[in-house]
Amino acid sequence: MKHEPETIPSPSDLLDTLRDLRRAVAAEGRTIWRDWKVGDQRRRFRVGALNFAHYLALRRRDLRALQADLMPYGLSSLGRSEGRVLANLDATINALTAITGGVPRHYPRPHAFFRGDRMLRAGTDELFGPVQEGERVTRIMVTLPTEAADGTDLLAALLRNGTEVVRINCAHDDPEVWAAMIGNLRAAERATGRRARILADLGGPKVRTGEVRTAECGHRRIVSGDRILLTAGGFAPIERHPFQVVCEPAEIVGRLRVGDPVFLDDGKLGGVVERLDGAGVVVRVEQVGPKGFKPKPEKGLNFPATDLGLLPLTAEDRRSLDFIASRVDLIGYSFVRSGADVRLLQDELAKRRPDDWNSLGLVAKIETPVAVRNLPEIIVQAASRQPFGVMIARGDLAVEIGFERLAEMQEEILWLCEAAHVPVIWATQVLESLVKKGLPTRGDMTDAAMSARAECVMLNKGPHVAEAVAALDHLLTRMAANQTKKTPMLRALRSW
Repeated sequence: MKHEPETIPSPSDLLDTLRDLRRAVAAEGRTIWRDWKVGDQRRRFRVGALNFAHYLALRRRDLRALQADLMPYGLSSLGRSEGRVLANLDATINALTAITGGVPRHYPRPHAFFRGDRMLRAGTDELFGPVQEGERVTRIMVTLPTEAADGTDLLAALLRNGTEVVRINCAHDDPEVWAAMIGNLRAAERATGRRARILADLGGPKVRTGEVRTAECGHRRIVSGDRILLTAGGFAPIERHPFQVVCEPAEIVGRLRVGDPVFLDDGKLGGVVERLDGAGVVVRVEQVGPKGFKPKPEKGLNFPATDLGLLPLTAEDRRSLDFIASRVDLIGYSFVRSGADVRLLQDELAKRRPDDWNSLGLVAKIETPVAVRNLPEIIVQAASRQPFGVMIARGDLAVEIGFERLAEMQEEILWLCEAAHVPVIWATQVLESLVKKGLPTRGDMTDAAMSARAECVMLNKGPHVAEAVAALDHLLTRMAANQTKKTPMLRALRSW
């Protein structure tokens, strides 16, 4: 163990340390909670918000040495405190009090100690619907393809195999197609006797490549060290800039500064702004695959260090809300960055459903470093007013924060949401090889097994998605017997 202590503090010294920690966490957490000004719109969240504030106060400290000191006494190492911060500290303090010969106060009653677990389950049921059958508690969500508007066969197969939530991506198709999808889902529900919630995912601002121009040697792919001219729409002489790409929206180009990182096509190409040019900015390519890169229109652009100045709710999103607000159970919010962004959407929902907008579920997609940094205020603004969940949108998030940090960051998001009793959706490329090719990879299965720590797992569309749902249902059911959130469940082992 990295933080293995050379000497073990006495129980009385540890007791003093824990009492000081408990007092500090309680006081700091109460201050954070008061600053949030959590209202009474959703009384259930007031409890979750206070525990969340205590967790933030606790995790401001490096507790690794204290964890190692507690372990030899057979006490909680505080590593699973997310859902019950003060209760866990109190239980550990009481145990140390008994070890030192003192008379402990009343231990937390089991009902109170596990209240956070119950509240997270209740929030999950409220957002995704109750568990339908079997031991699996992690829900399965599936993105619907356009073909779901053509008939009920796919939807019936998805329901029979275990899907509890279907996702309509409002960045594609139109209200006529969405209405057909919803109608077919209802027919499939009647045929199978199973129900599913509907999430409509707003498209958000589309930051994409536009027209691409290359020199006559356009068959040559871009390699590391090449330069790309990123423009707002105009083009420079091709002999001066052999690779030119239009940025959409155009106003982003004016916000870029020398040194800003730039990524194209889900991170397949990475570079930095080398200099400003009259026609745009010149990007020096620093990372690209061994076969090079061919720029194409309609591919994603990411600018992790740049304030793009874009509102997360577009005019197209507002038109989508006109249709979906009265027809779906949950709204997915793309590129949300702050509590103010959440309030913007809530105001739009209130215009369309003034009497019951706060019964609609809201899912915030966390896909930028700014959203990660502002996650506490996003949670408080949303969960204090309506059913709420967080989606770890691992595609854009990996590009924005760096692939090497994705695993670390998704853990932190899981921890914070559990502390707030907010359900999490584990999304992007889950069982992707199985969904698209009919055969999973080893990495696919391992990732899917780890997804059981979330409250919902999302599969993308593909020709084998129904089989993937069945496989995921089986895998999540097995994992439920082995792990609950971060806690290993010590079932009897039968392999030896």
